[in-house]
Amino acid sequence: MAGQTLDIIFTAPHPDDIEIGSGGTVAKLVKQGYRVGLAHLTNGEPTPRGTPETRMKEMRAAADVLGVQVCEMLNLPNRLLMDGPEARYALATVLRRYRPKILVGMAGRTPSASPDHWQGQLIAEAARFYSQFTKWNDRFDNTEPFRVDHLVYRPVRVAAEIHHWHSQFVVDITDTIDQKVEAVRCYRSQFDDERFAWLEHYIRSGAGVEGGAVGVKYGELYAIPRPLGVTDMVGLFEAWQVPPPFKTKP
Repeated sequence: MAGQTLDIIFTAPHPDDIEIGSGGTVAKLVKQGYRVGLAHLTNGEPTPRGTPETRMKEMRAAADVLGVQVCEMLNLPNRLLMDGPEARYALATVLRRYRPKILVGMAGRTPSASPDHWQGQLIAEAARFYSQFTKWNDRFDNTEPFRVDHLVYRPVRVAAEIHHWHSQFVVDITDTIDQKVEAVRCYRSQFDDERFAWLEHYIRSGAGVEGGAVGVKYGELYAIPRPLGVTDMVGLFEAWQVPPPFKTKP
């Protein structure tokens, strides 16, 4: 699918990470007409439940549910994923090839889950910087330098530390929450019925909390490593959707 540009790329270490974290936003952006890409750093294998071939099929099925224009597997080593030159080159090559305005990556250490998640954040941060390097095209499959304007984090709710971000915002995914759950359901090798029931509860509960914070039913929270600049302060704020405790008489 080379030769086309994208508006935004989401990246994470394993197939199912993006869908669990950002599936609602991905689907919403596609519906809004934006060109969206997914860059999975590894194939997520080996696991007790899957195979590389199965995970690839599930990844493609989930991408179809979300409707993205591009879905790539970088084939970096699962379980051994580490921030370093080769991983940075691999993701930066994708950024140089598709030239997105925005890169979205996971954020936060997950000591109760895979250490790949934290390494994925470091790789995304570095690859965004590497993508603009000149005189190194041979390290990026002979693609041309490109600067990604914006880095956005999808914080992990089970991260070890509480982070204080420069800016946060929440995307209303009320109209795409079911599509998100359907995309995650594609990973049947990882989530049998019992495990998926718990995961769906986690997804909907978390989205309810994050959405409720801004007055919508379901949302996904994002953060950026700088203050958020606006030119229209009034236009930034939409009508508050939460019903008031009482209504005044007309």
